[in-house]
Amino acid sequence: MQDEQKTDAQDHPSAPHNPADTAAHANGAAEAVAAEPSLAEQLLAAEAKASEMQDAFLRAKADTENMRRRAQEDITKAHKFAIENFAESLVPVKDSLEMALKLDTPNAEALKEGVEMTLKQLSAAFEKNKVMEVNPLPGDKLDPMKHQAISMVPADQAANTIVTVLQKGYMISERLLRPALVTVAQ
Repeated sequence: MQDEQKTDAQDHPSAPHNPADTAAHANGAAEAVAAEPSLAEQLLAAEAKASEMQDAFLRAKADTENMRRRAQEDITKAHKFAIENFAESLVPVKDSLEMALKLDTPNAEALKEGVEMTLKQLSAAFEKNKVMEVNPLPGDKLDPMKHQAISMVPADQAANTIVTVLQKGYMISERLLRPALVTVAQ
């Protein structure tokens, strides 16, 4: 019957416990509490983690600020030196014009030849730097994105078509620099 009471006590937690079992249980709980860090230790650990996080945040903030500053410097340099390639292309054109003016006794034929060569150099500089002419032909339809109509004239062609080109226009890549000045048919 004692064996039955032990079995009943083990099966039913509300049954009376053996004092040795209760002491063992208390020792296990004390060991578990001792294994957990105290509140002071937890606070110190949390403060250390917060300090680490603050340091990491400040470093990331400084890195971001440095990247922003470098990007701003790059943009400033790009604006400052944006026309450097174009200017390099124009220097020989200027040299040619200056040499033409140094001629002691220029004749009309020599001047014309020099101007033609200089124009070829200028056209090559424009082409190298993607400066394209907008030079519509008579009869082309008016494109308000590339042409500026100065006047409308009576003509024997369709309305809103170009009659004459007064001044060429220019584009840089796909951007209009100056529209072509034209007259259009009424």
